[in-house]
Amino acid sequence: MIRSKIPNIGVSIFAEMSELSAQHGAINLSQGFPDFGIPQDLIAASHKFMSEGFNQYAPMQGVLELRRQISKKKLKDYGHEYDPNDEITITAGGTQALFTVIATTVHEGDQVIIFEPAYDSYGPVVKLFGGNPVYVELKAPDYAVDWTEVKKLLSSQTRLIILNTPHNPTGSTLKDADMQALSRLVLGTKIMILSDEVYEHIHFGDAPHESVSKYPHLVDRSFVVNSFGKMYNATGWKMGYCSAPAKLMKEFRKIHQFVVYAVNTPNQYAMAEMLNDENFLPNLSGFFKEKRNFFLKLINEIGLKPLPTDGTYFQLVDFSEVTTLKNMDLAKKLLIDFGVAAIPVSAFTHNTPKSGVLRFCFSKNEDTLIAAAERIAKFYNSIKV
Repeated sequence: MIRSKIPNIGVSIFAEMSELSAQHGAINLSQGFPDFGIPQDLIAASHKFMSEGFNQYAPMQGVLELRRQISKKKLKDYGHEYDPNDEITITAGGTQALFTVIATTVHEGDQVIIFEPAYDSYGPVVKLFGGNPVYVELKAPDYAVDWTEVKKLLSSQTRLIILNTPHNPTGSTLKDADMQALSRLVLGTKIMILSDEVYEHIHFGDAPHESVSKYPHLVDRSFVVNSFGKMYNATGWKMGYCSAPAKLMKEFRKIHQFVVYAVNTPNQYAMAEMLNDENFLPNLSGFFKEKRNFFLKLINEIGLKPLPTDGTYFQLVDFSEVTTLKNMDLAKKLLIDFGVAAIPVSAFTHNTPKSGVLRFCFSKNEDTLIAAAERIAKFYNSIKV
């Protein structure tokens, strides 16, 4: 018998809820993917490069033209120029990049700061490589970071701090004050940072997205992970990238080459061509803000309590004041009895608090959201005390 390296970990909550959704014919607002098409120009570009014969292995670190375009984008957006040769690597989606960063940095006994609720891959991968997750609770309704608490948890064993902004699942965002506080905490230490910024272009606040790439005291110790799937609504293409100083990227690539080696060649060339379109990405936040506001209007009309969201395409809804049902019981009743799949926020924590808060994905067509809201309203009327 095989001896499990992570014995208490089952199938991911995304896979579980999507499978249940398919079984029961539910509207799937659990997993984070759009139900509308990707840009036609991207499809045409991918087809063009396939037809022209760009179908063999790409370089391990990624197609150079794509890395050059990313370097230009980073400089324009955040004022820091990453060397396309030594500081950018194309990955098979954001999750593979996250896995590789943790594999690169975490050794047996290292402590890793994780802010909860958290994307579900962080903790298990830290444990897989012998690390010890140290959890910092983000408290509703704003899910802000208490940097005083973080400071108390730092030790000589702290190896890595994992950030996620805009934040999945809560939709909160880190501000300039957060980055300044983090800079002060890590100054003079050997702590590294993994900054998960896959939703960088889905940001609703008045202030711009705060990337660690903008902060000199952070960029030199940070791996930044981004996602083309989130940028171009093409989650099934599984394409992302990681940016880091050359000394860090050198170690990242040592492991990356044995995890995936190289990523889909024609689609890399297609993405490079798409990044030349300067009009698409600036409009992405506005596009999804309209969807958020449309979904919020539907939720408010039902009489439910949505929590604040400043980014991503997820909306938290608090059911705790209208029902005694908690967590998975709440989510499964909504799915099985009323046909809408959502994910309980407790699934993004290690200690399953009795929150009664569900996460809904609103990156859907309006007809989908209207149909889901009608079912959520029936669910609400059936459970409210």
